[in-house]
Amino acid sequence: MVPLYDNFTIAIFIQVLDNDSCRIKKLYARSDIVCTRRWILAFNVALDSIDTQVKTLGKAKVASPMRDTIFVDENDRVIINTRLDYLKECMEKKVDPITFEVAGPRKKIYFDPAKTKCGIVTCGGLCPGINNVIRGIVLELFYMYGVSNIYGIPFGLEGFIPSYGHPVVDLSPQFVANIHELGGTVLGSSRGAQDISEVVDAIERLNLNVMFFIGGDGTLKAASLVAREIMSREYKCSVIGIPKTIDNDISFVSKTFGFDTAVEESKRVIQSAHTEATGAPNGIGLVKLMGRDSGFIAAHAALAQRDVNFVLIPEIDFDLDGENGFLSALEKRLERRGHAVIVVAEGAGQKFFDEKQKKVDPSGNVKKGDIGLLLKQRIEDYFASRRIPINLKYIDPSYVIRSVPANASDSIFCGFLAQMAVHAGMAGKTDTLIGLWNEVFVHIPIELSVKQRKKVDVSSELWMSVMESTGQPVMKNTGSKRRNK
Repeated sequence: MVPLYDNFTIAIFIQVLDNDSCRIKKLYARSDIVCTRRWILAFNVALDSIDTQVKTLGKAKVASPMRDTIFVDENDRVIINTRLDYLKECMEKKVDPITFEVAGPRKKIYFDPAKTKCGIVTCGGLCPGINNVIRGIVLELFYMYGVSNIYGIPFGLEGFIPSYGHPVVDLSPQFVANIHELGGTVLGSSRGAQDISEVVDAIERLNLNVMFFIGGDGTLKAASLVAREIMSREYKCSVIGIPKTIDNDISFVSKTFGFDTAVEESKRVIQSAHTEATGAPNGIGLVKLMGRDSGFIAAHAALAQRDVNFVLIPEIDFDLDGENGFLSALEKRLERRGHAVIVVAEGAGQKFFDEKQKKVDPSGNVKKGDIGLLLKQRIEDYFASRRIPINLKYIDPSYVIRSVPANASDSIFCGFLAQMAVHAGMAGKTDTLIGLWNEVFVHIPIELSVKQRKKVDVSSELWMSVMESTGQPVMKNTGSKRRNK
């Protein structure tokens, strides 16, 4: 991880004011958040407009059955912006710093475990670690809280809709005992929207008290709509989101599960591409990795295996043709070294495709043009026109990577997410997701996290390190309009 700035670490007690009294709240702040300086600075402008208030179903009155644990106080908070000048400004103005609520077990919970029924649903594309999260939720509910009625909703949101005819799955410790060793999701998944009122009807018919949604941006948006519909009906059911996206593009979340595994698997693919490229004259290894709108996997994988010469991501605009275009830069690289490795994120270079020809997938996302195949064809055509022989190997490992089991790092991370999600649900939190911020697990309003996608900051240490490692130039021709995001 790239430190935010100068390894500055602060853990303080700061006096903050509320409407009724002046009191001391415990605040946590750490500098090793996976974010960037520029993003924090830009974010600071609109900090006061951020609403981090977490919704609850009501007052928690039931004593927690957990023993020998450290309970989290409702007033424990994590500072969003850890910059010292921001904290000084808050103290001078006598205003609260903007903070997130700390996740973890509470002394008092909302639901009586003996009478509680819980549901789990997994939606969207596959991702390493889903089964780990399912298993973690079931074991935490059963052994720590004594909840025995736990149901899996099969095949995503389809599982709620009667017309599909999918039966619910009884999730017991025996059922989930070994599922963490498998890739994918034992509950199955699906893409696409479903009628929210029908989803809530099903939740009411099952008499569920806590519903866990494991999914990405689209799933979290649906979960938030479900939570609001439930509240409008005055039905008592907690809705908790666990952010699942291999692209690591959820806002206000430092890292999503599956990302570490994806980077590790991508590293192996890049090793193979480099071996192929160096094993033939004018060898080119071209690897397409996941990253629809954000290039985090491509950037991190290139840094994990520093044999990459070009990294192309959605956040960076580039030209193919012309004196300063990518193809010219690739030719110069081959002249100098005789081989090249290229990593491209699936959402890069979309300007080269006809907007009118693009279609929408069942989740409502615009289908990306296949930049990998386009680059392969353009590279072959370019060098053929110049009568320069090349040996190009194209590798697209996307479906292989997303279906593998979680690695050690993600397995640990998934366990924490599952435990924190259960604590939140049993405490009566709702319309809330579990995230990691400043290395502390926190409650984040789903509505806040889905407003926009997190993207690679092209002026950050992360991207500057990529540029230094690859040695790639800015591949834009003079006079062409820059489209960096």
